[in-house]
Formats: sequence, structure tokens, C-alpha cells
Amino acid sequence: MFEASFSFDCRDKQILVVEDEYDIGDIIEHYLKREGMHVIRAMNGKQAIEIHASQAVDLILLDIKLPELNGWEVLGKIRQKAQTPVIMLTALDQDIDKVMALRIGADDFVVKPFNPNEVVARVQAVLRRAQQNTQLQKKNLVYKNIEINTDIHSVYINQHDKKVLLNLTLTEYKILLLMIEHPHKVFTRSELMSHCLPDRDALERTVDSHVSKLRKKLEEQGLQNMLINVRGVGYRLDQIQEQ
Repeated sequence: MFEASFSFDCRDKQILVVEDEYDIGDIIEHYLKREGMHVIRAMNGKQAIEIHASQAVDLILLDIKLPELNGWEVLGKIRQKAQTPVIMLTALDQDIDKVMALRIGADDFVVKPFNPNEVVARVQAVLRRAQQNTQLQKKNLVYKNIEINTDIHSVYINQHDKKVLLNLTLTEYKILLLMIEHPHKVFTRSELMSHCLPDRDALERTVDSHVSKLRKKLEEQGLQNMLINVRGVGYRLDQIQEQ
């Protein structure tokens, strides 16, 4: 599904850089344009919302400390209407900031001071992941009595004549979405972290915790023996049926 040979080109992607410090914005713009991307600039949160609503934007680089509306407020308003990828820029390297960014819906974050090449690499990685997810979500996915409606990011369990909605976190949803097309493939913890946990500091035990909670929710709906732990490797969604 997500092969290393996946072809992706970031050129001509339109990036909205929301940064009120001119020098930092200029540096980011220079490095992004060097890779063939187009850049739109916003100097405050209100302007960022207006630009996002009026122009096609492929990704947003969003500073947290902004005039008018701060980065958290901007991100919250954007997530009410769209799933445009967002990378937060913050000078505060604190766990609570990372947790808040991911909870509200950020795709990644970069801590200042940063290497501009790292920013470009993160932009490319998030854009690549977004395109992969778009390709994956072109259709609804069904496995056994699990049905994923990708238009509204919802998972249902078909039980006789009714559908039961599973209350999943965003990370649990991403894990199930990733695994359901290849239910017998063993996904390593690194693969699950890369595609479902944008926090670069996530630990393997964090993956185990998300998988365990997702498994419990499936079991509560009668789906036993799912999300199988393959010792020393990772997880597969379902058992391989013997012929």
C-alpha cells in the first residue's frame, strides 16, 4: 500500500507560511521556492484564515505566537472546515505544546530555532503522506463486518440489521485505515508511527497503547482476535486463514 517506490513530486504545491517575523518567513520562503513550491505569506492569524478560505492551499506552516489570532485558534478554525495539512512552528519545546498540537489536529511541528532544510524535509514528508492518504481514501473500505466511511472519517460495525458507530480517536482511526486494505500484512511499529503518529518523539510503547485501545473497542463489538501482535515485528489486523 505504501511502498518505498511511491512516486511523489512536491513541485508546484502551494504552501501558506503564517509567520509574523519577516526574516524567518523570508528564509522559509526561499528554501521552499528552491524546491519548486509556491509560497503565500500571512502575517497574522486573521489573514491566514482569510487566505485559506479564498485560495487553494496544499499545506500550512503555522507559527503559534501570532497577532490577531494565535496558532491554536487558527488551527482550530481550519479543522472545523478542512483537513489541509498543518505543520506548527513553535519556540516552546515542551511536551504539552506537542500534545495540544496533535490533539487539535496538527500533522507535525517544528521547534525554533530550526534548520531550514529540516523544515523543507518535513513539508515534503507531510505532503507525501497527505497524497498517500488521499489515494487510500478514494473509496470506502470494508473488511468482514467493519466498514470505514472515509468521507466522514467514521468506522461502523455491521451487526445484523444495524450499524454501530465506533468512537475512535484520530490515531486509532488512522491505524485501522492503514491496516484494513492489507489485513494479513504485518506492519512494523515504525510503519505505524510514521503513518499514524506524526509526533517524531513517539515511542514504540505509544503505538502499543493505541493498538491495545483499538483492539478493546473492536472486541466490545464482538470482533475477537483482531490486531494480532507478531512478536518482535509488529501487528497484523487479522489472522491468515489456513487453506
